[in-house]
Amino acid sequence: MRTSLITVAACLLAPPAIAQSADESAARPDRDTIIVTGQRALEGEAEVAGRLGLTIRETPAIVDVVTQQDLQLQGARTAIEAMNAAPGLVSGNLPGSIGSVSMRGFHRAVNYLYDGVRMANSDVGQRNWDSWAFERIEVIKGPASVLSGEGALAGAINFVPRRPKLDGASGELLASYGSFDSARLAGDLNLPLGKTVAVRGDASFARSSGWIDDTDSRTFAASASLLFKPGDRFALTLSADRFEDRFLTAYYGTPVVSRAAARDPSSAVSGSAGLVLDRAMRRANYNLADGDDYSNSTWLRARAEYALSDTLRIVSDTSYYDSYRAYRDADEYGFSAATGLINRGATLITHDHQFWSQRAHLAFDGKIGGLRNRFTAGFEIGHTDFFTVRRFGASPAVDPFGFSRGTFPDDTPANFATRQDVTADVEQRAFFAENALNLSDDWLFVGGIRFDDVRLDRRVVNATSGAVQTYDQTYHPISWRIGTVYSVAPRTQLFAQYNRAVTPISGLLFLSAANAAFKLTHGESYEGGIKASFAGNRVQLTASAFHIRQDDILTRDPTNPALVFQGGNQRSRGVELALDMAATDTLNVAVSGTLLDAEYGELIEAGGVNRAGNRPQNVPQQLADLVVTYAPRALPITLTGIVRHNGDFYTETANVIKVNAFTTFDAALAWNAGFGTLTLRGRNLTDAFYADWSGYASGLVFIGAPRSVELSLSKRF
Repeated sequence: MRTSLITVAACLLAPPAIAQSADESAARPDRDTIIVTGQRALEGEAEVAGRLGLTIRETPAIVDVVTQQDLQLQGARTAIEAMNAAPGLVSGNLPGSIGSVSMRGFHRAVNYLYDGVRMANSDVGQRNWDSWAFERIEVIKGPASVLSGEGALAGAINFVPRRPKLDGASGELLASYGSFDSARLAGDLNLPLGKTVAVRGDASFARSSGWIDDTDSRTFAASASLLFKPGDRFALTLSADRFEDRFLTAYYGTPVVSRAAARDPSSAVSGSAGLVLDRAMRRANYNLADGDDYSNSTWLRARAEYALSDTLRIVSDTSYYDSYRAYRDADEYGFSAATGLINRGATLITHDHQFWSQRAHLAFDGKIGGLRNRFTAGFEIGHTDFFTVRRFGASPAVDPFGFSRGTFPDDTPANFATRQDVTADVEQRAFFAENALNLSDDWLFVGGIRFDDVRLDRRVVNATSGAVQTYDQTYHPISWRIGTVYSVAPRTQLFAQYNRAVTPISGLLFLSAANAAFKLTHGESYEGGIKASFAGNRVQLTASAFHIRQDDILTRDPTNPALVFQGGNQRSRGVELALDMAATDTLNVAVSGTLLDAEYGELIEAGGVNRAGNRPQNVPQQLADLVVTYAPRALPITLTGIVRHNGDFYTETANVIKVNAFTTFDAALAWNAGFGTLTLRGRNLTDAFYADWSGYASGLVFIGAPRSVELSLSKRF
């Protein structure tokens, strides 16, 4: 739902899509309800916003919640598609960091949380999960280190799984089949066992042959959880979640080529480098024929909450994570003008990853001096064991159009220039406190602070020479925020906040000895905005203007480019707007948009090249979405139309390869029958040829999927 105001007029031409009032739903009990309002529940809470129990309306920041109903309405099947459904956020399939995010002008500066828990270097565990597993996805914009620790310069994203409820038995089934031999089966069952215990289980399986040659994939997810709530004062939730995926010869991008070498050059990529994206290479797979990419992960969770009194409660969160990930492929490609061939790398990486954490906090909600005050304080401890095998070499170059893909080379020094076995241990401790004081019924003041104690120990073994390098580093960052919310009317609030956040030079688990010696970078952010509801809550508006600056990024001395130091900076400023409107009882319109101005303030790269004024990689300056839903009273159908616009972005800091803006259109027709809801969905109906992300190599982009159709059947009971 990110939609720029400049595209609203065009978007309104799209077929409509949502809205059904509660009264109307009750009047048609034979319909299997799939309609959602699309409105953001400003009165609801989001754990990603803090532990004070503030509603989204009371939080001095922009918080977006994408529900499971939203995901099904928009046809979002994966974590990437789900995150792209949130305003102002764009996500892509970056190898090694699947679901990498660009938000508020920063790329890969977001913390990922699972059920409110974050691990060190959280993006390393992110996978393109099946969206069925989640009850909702919460997004907070702007620095969020107070809430989730180092790394959250642009914000944080919380994936909230389906969990048991005591309010009655319920279930849901889904089956779908579509283009590229894509199929999906999923089910969910919530079952109360008396008045104090409920259990819930859900599972999903998906497969696809892929629209790129030879890119079969399989995913599986399952969850089991139990809620024990013997009274109003105590609740315990236990859960186990399992995720598996496998991608045979996965798609790792398409290299751009010179216009002279292209057979069917497109306008999807431009820039001063003179390279283009060739339509003739749209389905080509440049990975090795025996490439393999897979992972399995298990989360074990226990959450206990006990009310010590009417105003005081204690909450404990215990978590254990175990995962194994493997990448065996050629995942970097680059066109050589001299030879006319595509140069390819060869990569073998494995992650053996375990993590545990314990968090506890005390929460108070009462009155102090006659004023309502909400306060929380607590601690968090955790430990990460991480072992990775890393091999980097080269595969034979191939012709862009006719080639034998070859097979993965043997793991020998002759084939891999880099052969490392790396161990990383991270010990983390944190202490945090937040407070929300109502100075009056209309004026709320919010503050928070967090102290982290992080110790990193790394051991790098050269698998060729046997040489061993060990090093460590300790960080003691302090993050804090202050904010205020003022009600100019009961349902109209103005807010402002100031944030200080920290983030490592690069991923904590992968810091080289040189980078580990540097301190954490620091960021600050100013933001102000409005949250309002009108027309009996049928119209909801959020808007904000923000400025974020990151200092201490790595740069080089212009007089001695070999000298690297922490003197660079980058900044971003912009505005966001989201409007959800139930125009009638049968018509809903959700529109949102983001306008950005992001650039490096100071950055000198190798050779003394000055990048000041350039835009960071994978940062579009405009994002825009429109979702319109129409459910006519006279017919048991729902029509949905979705228009998404993504502004242009660059693949590298030099800004010589530009990926041009694109717009896609999706539509769906759902028939609500007695046996369930049958939905026919079309994606990218104009068959737009575009790239939606760029990879590690500057000339490597990811082509968006072509036109596709899908037929699904769902049933709630």
